Amino acid sequence: MSDVRTVLLDLDGVLMDHTSAAREAVRAWLGARLTPEVEAAWFAAQDLRLAQWRAGGLGWEEQRRARLRDVLPVLGERIGTDDELDAQWASGYGAAYRRSWHGFEDAGPAIRALHDAGVRTAVLTNGAEDQQTAKLRTIGLLDLVGPVLTAGALGLRKPDPRAFLVACERIGADPSAVLYVGDEHEVDVLGARGAGLGAVLLDRDGTAPPDETAVIRSLAELPALVR
Repeated sequence: MSDVRTVLLDLDGVLMDHTSAAREAVRAWLGARLTPEVEAAWFAAQDLRLAQWRAGGLGWEEQRRARLRDVLPVLGERIGTDDELDAQWASGYGAAYRRSWHGFEDAGPAIRALHDAGVRTAVLTNGAEDQQTAKLRTIGLLDLVGPVLTAGALGLRKPDPRAFLVACERIGADPSAVLYVGDEHEVDVLGARGAGLGAVLLDRDGTAPPDETAVIRSLAELPALVR
């Protein structure tokens, strides 16, 4: 991939360990009230409501409220007003999630190696701008990785190819010279390719589609792949 001049990276699952953070957060939030049934309901609600948000069916705050509406009855709790749900999110799961943010150990070294090789980096991530920026600050990558472009700021969400094209325009990069690195095949890899970018799947857990050939298991492999 010698023509790559810019590497555009996803955040959750690539630079920050969102999966572990979410698991730690729901356990810290619910404590002894957490049962296998409740945990399964929470992550089913997360997947459903985030998918609806990506499709434009829910706003960012509403998908959070919807997740609580899905799970509170399983806990035997009443569903409050929107304001009450917002306060419950902020003091409960949301606060625990923020405390659980940590980056992957391979992220910083890989970004520095790319910079040393003359390759620019930037971030394109779904999510709200304030939260995604705060994540990068917390894990120590905000000043290292380059411009941060979020769905909240762009008004476009992956896998919409327009999100990738607008991101390239904002950073002044030709899509054909940009490589996108993400951990979700349909959302990241296929979305990026649909916009004319190169794309590689970061498959940390070994669940890549069998017909996908552009796969790495660690960001440590990325600098050599680009060179």
